[in-house]
Amino acid sequence: MLQRQLESAWGVLIPGGIVAALLCLDLTFSQWRGLIVLGLLATTGMLYHKRLRHFVLLPSCVAVASGLALVMMNLEAMK
Repeated sequence: MLQRQLESAWGVLIPGGIVAALLCLDLTFSQWRGLIVLGLLATTGMLYHKRLRHFVLLPSCVAVASGLALVMMNLEAMK
């Protein structure tokens, strides 16, 4: 049972680590938007692929986490 719970966590842990690494690169606003669009397009493409369908959470989670990082960057800029 614990192994089953850990398998589902990888879909969130790996993209979270990717976004944490991207935060260190200090990307611009337009680069973050491009990353979000690429994640959403990759998600759509992976939905129709027979083998990659099982990993569809990876790019969509990167897109969501990137969007959250972008919102946080905007909030800091408004201060």
